[in-house]
Amino acid sequence: MNKNSQIKVIAIVGATASGKTAYSIELAKKIDGEIISADSRLVYKGFDIGTAKPTIEERDGVSHYMIDIVEPEFEYSAGLYKKQAQDIIKKIHERGKTPIIAGGTGLYIDILLKNFDLPQIEPDKNLRSELQKLDNKNLHAKLKELDEEAGEEINPNDRKKIIRAIEIIKSAKMPLSQCRGVDEPIFDIEWIGKNFEREILYKRIDKRVEQMIENGLVKETQQLLNKHGRIPNLTCTIGYREIIGYLDNLYSLEDAAETLKKNTRNYAKRQLTWFRRNEEIKWDVYPEKLKK
Repeated sequence: MNKNSQIKVIAIVGATASGKTAYSIELAKKIDGEIISADSRLVYKGFDIGTAKPTIEERDGVSHYMIDIVEPEFEYSAGLYKKQAQDIIKKIHERGKTPIIAGGTGLYIDILLKNFDLPQIEPDKNLRSELQKLDNKNLHAKLKELDEEAGEEINPNDRKKIIRAIEIIKSAKMPLSQCRGVDEPIFDIEWIGKNFEREILYKRIDKRVEQMIENGLVKETQQLLNKHGRIPNLTCTIGYREIIGYLDNLYSLEDAAETLKKNTRNYAKRQLTWFRRNEEIKWDVYPEKLKK
């Protein structure tokens, strides 16, 4: 497929709390677009307040996809995301509308839009069993020892991703970044990056965390625990993990909020590190009012 015949896709990327959702909705209304979420946690039903999932009211009549599609017990993957999101892009285009990808999960976005080819490596049950014995600190240290770059990219508390990364690195005998082959892109992509100066971004993160707690994050976490138990997708997700510590009486709600703010800031740093490698991203363009 040559460049002129490719489907035009707009990608809105950036750190958490940088205004991607509001930006994408306003842009979609302006250009008759529809939005495909690129967030690895928004796919899960019930993960609402803790993931800042846009409500029906916030979506303001704009069609959204890849939100609330599986139960939290389901081990959703980047490869499955690529397949489903590609199909949705084509259907949006066939209806004469513009597909807009909006989110902050860099791996999902690059696999979809840069057409990364994931390594087909079978699970190693013996290795996984050994790695499960390690605590989070030592598990993450092992990843960084094998692949410093992958260690910087992956959340130190995301055991599932760390174990899978170690599994791939050991099997392929090369860094994770080199394991991902790249096919020719099948879409014509316009990259838009949302960001703020660090001090402003951190204030936005702090405000979002306070709003989450005010909106009922503690109650939502308890309800999810009651319904699903301590499944990894819940206990390893920023927002729920910190509140679970509070519910376990490990610290106060105030301490949980401060820890959540800190962990979210660290996550934002990792997101920006990922996206800054993409030289095609134009940072902070239309609409102007969202820069304020």
